[in-house]
Amino acid sequence: MAFCIITDSASDVPNWVKEEYNLHVIPTPVTIGDKDYLDGETIFPSEFYKIQQENKLDIKTYHISQYMFEQHFMPYAERGDEVLYICFSTGIAGTFQAANLAVQDVKEKFPDFQITIIDSKCASIGFGLAVYKLLRMQRNGAPKELICEAAEFFCANMEHTVTVGTLEYLRRGGRVTTLSAVFGGALDIKPILHVDEAGALVAAEKVRGMRKALKRCIDIVGEKGVSLDRQTIGIVYGSDDEICNQMIDQLKEKYHVKDVLKSQIGCAIGAHTGPEIIGIVYERAMDERFEAYL
Repeated sequence: MAFCIITDSASDVPNWVKEEYNLHVIPTPVTIGDKDYLDGETIFPSEFYKIQQENKLDIKTYHISQYMFEQHFMPYAERGDEVLYICFSTGIAGTFQAANLAVQDVKEKFPDFQITIIDSKCASIGFGLAVYKLLRMQRNGAPKELICEAAEFFCANMEHTVTVGTLEYLRRGGRVTTLSAVFGGALDIKPILHVDEAGALVAAEKVRGMRKALKRCIDIVGEKGVSLDRQTIGIVYGSDDEICNQMIDQLKEKYHVKDVLKSQIGCAIGAHTGPEIIGIVYERAMDERFEAYL
């Protein structure tokens, strides 16, 4: 019996991590026009952002269905494997509820199936970074019980600092409700967003112009992060790889961060943020018990 760590595509885990750790990532369904796709399997960021920027087709995402979860969980149950699934925040999508309903059905056939589902209350590389750290702990010999404890700790202490070119995409998807709090009708105002304790994406500040917004994001990392020189932080981007690399250089220069996990945002998140997004995730607390395996 194996102990398997899995996640879903809203985590935006980089491809190299998936390959190196043989990570199972459950894809989020995406509908573009009248055609259905699976995020990271049948539609990829380069194609997706081109379609989005053309703005000719309606794009919708749906949380992974109960039936889809059953199909992904069943092979583990059949083999007698134990699963730790780190899932997309309940504050943004219904993924956690659907996964738990699927487990009930799987257990009707395999009552001994052992699975722990953690509502990450994180988005994108926020829980992608947590998954990466858990995989590293497992490879370095951490016991299962400590890994499960670390999963809760990493997700509970993950900070998100995000800016986007426009809130229009978030407004369409209902991800941000109080536009007046960040727009105020002002010209070229960029929002600074974060994920709150309930796992919802909310507006925190407003800054005039993207350059100042990016600078403010860097400053916030220093204000909220702890021991950044000992941390691997995560950073994601939509379509502008150059800006992302510049941000990484600044983070390394200013805070001497230990390492950076970089990834491109996929369709599950990108459909609701648009292509002009930069997100940084980092920890506000650390635990030496977990760090010993990293």
